[in-house]
Amino acid sequence: MHSSSREARLTPDPELVARQIPIGPAESSLDRAIETATAALVKRQRADGHWVFELEADATIAAEYVVLQHFLGQPNPALEAKIAIYLRRLQGPHGGWSLFHGGGLNISASVKAYFALKLAGDAPESAHMRRAREAILAQGGAGTTNVFTRILLALFGVISWGAVPIIPVEIVFLPRWFPFHLSRVSYWSRTVVVPLLVLQALKPRARNPRGVRIDELFPGRRPRARRWARAPHQARARFAVFAAIDAALRLVEPLIPQRLRRRAIKKAVAFVTERLNGEEGLGAIFPAMANTVMMFDALGYARDHPHFVTARRAIDKLLVVTREEAYCQPCVSPVWDTVLVCQSLLEVGDNQTRTAARDGLAWLEKRQVLDAVGDWADQRPHVRPGGWAFQYANPHYPDLDDTAVVVMAMDRFARRRVMRGEPDFRAAIDRGREWVLGLQSANGGWGAFDVDNTSEYLNHIPFADHGALLDPPTADVTARCVSMIAQLGDAADAPVLAKALGFLRRNQEDDGSWYGRWGMNYVYGTWSVLCALSAAGMSPDAPEIRRAVAWLIAAQNEDGGWGETGDSYRLDHRGLERAPSTASQTAWALLGLMTAGEERNPAVERGIDYLVRRQGADGFWREPQFTATGFPRVFYLRYHGYAKFFPLWALARYRNLAQSGERRVRFGM
Repeated sequence: MHSSSREARLTPDPELVARQIPIGPAESSLDRAIETATAALVKRQRADGHWVFELEADATIAAEYVVLQHFLGQPNPALEAKIAIYLRRLQGPHGGWSLFHGGGLNISASVKAYFALKLAGDAPESAHMRRAREAILAQGGAGTTNVFTRILLALFGVISWGAVPIIPVEIVFLPRWFPFHLSRVSYWSRTVVVPLLVLQALKPRARNPRGVRIDELFPGRRPRARRWARAPHQARARFAVFAAIDAALRLVEPLIPQRLRRRAIKKAVAFVTERLNGEEGLGAIFPAMANTVMMFDALGYARDHPHFVTARRAIDKLLVVTREEAYCQPCVSPVWDTVLVCQSLLEVGDNQTRTAARDGLAWLEKRQVLDAVGDWADQRPHVRPGGWAFQYANPHYPDLDDTAVVVMAMDRFARRRVMRGEPDFRAAIDRGREWVLGLQSANGGWGAFDVDNTSEYLNHIPFADHGALLDPPTADVTARCVSMIAQLGDAADAPVLAKALGFLRRNQEDDGSWYGRWGMNYVYGTWSVLCALSAAGMSPDAPEIRRAVAWLIAAQNEDGGWGETGDSYRLDHRGLERAPSTASQTAWALLGLMTAGEERNPAVERGIDYLVRRQGADGFWREPQFTATGFPRVFYLRYHGYAKFFPLWALARYRNLAQSGERRVRFGM
């Protein structure tokens, strides 16, 4: 089994670049903060030029890893003991487990964590398990969990499959014009659901070698689950229609000819194996990868079958194992980490940081997807590939956000070539631009992976109680694409740019902020859009910008920083809510304000002071909070790199503007 050590990732070793930036006399605390952070960041560069930091989710991914081990009948007591330490550490004061640091109890995360701990050997009557059980029962018990948790419980025979919404595997035969088609849902839904269709059809039973059950998590120890309930985001009428369809499908499914079912399973398996993606895994995300392994197991694949071996190794590569504890990442983020570090180092701007950024960009250039035609081509068959994926490899699913930021970083580097023979990355920039332009949606915006993925009614089916079945255009990704287009400055792109700016204007919130789909939340979205509007040449005095600036200033905490939690994604969110300051969110707010011409605003000075004061002795900033988003209200992320490079970026930007006397930021980010 492959595992990665946190010590190996975060301290220099022969695989890391032995390059240090000397720290000499500094003119100010600002200079010292920048020099210390820069030196620490460059030390983390790998020998081949890239950076990668840990990517952490809530307790569910670690718990699901343990559950997978026992589904396969392959428990690993030593590893599970370390994961159990991690899960116990994450248990909240409310007795359960949260979706983000400091959040409230989430019933599904709590049930999975409890189940994993019991599988790992924790006694049900131990104090922490008793507290968890009482908290879960107080919330209605394990029968009130979400659909994906109930599928897990059904696989272990804890509850009936009748408590799980039905999606027959035969949907793989539906025509593209049909209201439900795989091309109508997001890439992550596609890759998670297709192997799950096979599991639902076969209904395998987990091996569960220790025979662990969790009947005690149900009221009266009677393991039954409600059929399902309408989620808060689901409209009553639409949900009723889809619930009726589900009831009809239950009557029809037993009548489906077995020959047709076998053909459907074969087609689903072909979809998965075509996108298996080597040891990076299906979709390069844990839920899809875990479902793939269980699917192969249910189909009777031998443990040494090449597909089973590859799929299993992909999951084990996500492990982070230290001396004390272990957890499983939801995926890895090397492209995103590398390009954001490069942007930060280019902002610092000296020759040594430029060399490090050059090596990072050269590594990124090799990872551009130029040949594989991904699922995005279902909507844009005539567009050539040219994007970047988020992970080491995921050629079927490059994303617009990474691509736009990589193109901007390469263009920024190339505009200031200072040494003979330095790369200009022109071919990569041109192909990336072409791909981004080709994937603009009809409403002027961009989604993360797909085009016109806007069949909103699908979020009302019983299976979609998480509300994240789709990948519609969002303000933050659109802003990134606008920034790229504006920075490149090709006059031929003016119609595309105008249409995108219209999308951003229409999506500004009443209070002046913008919603952040992929970062938490309004601070992230507002920073992203302010960068785009500035890059597109909008005056700092424009009403859209003034309203956004006023919102950011009002959102500043008394300590000078900014903070926001996952609670801001609540459906009943009514506006600004205070949360503890974080380094990454403070950096976003500062970058947004400085982009809007507010570098001399006292709020900016207070924010810079906050970052300088909060920097750690290692050059970085401590940030246990989750400041990124997988799926709003369902799944959040903690990028361990965010508190390492975003604050540096903001500090260097502040120094550059102060030294130059300029008020305009010359780049898209």
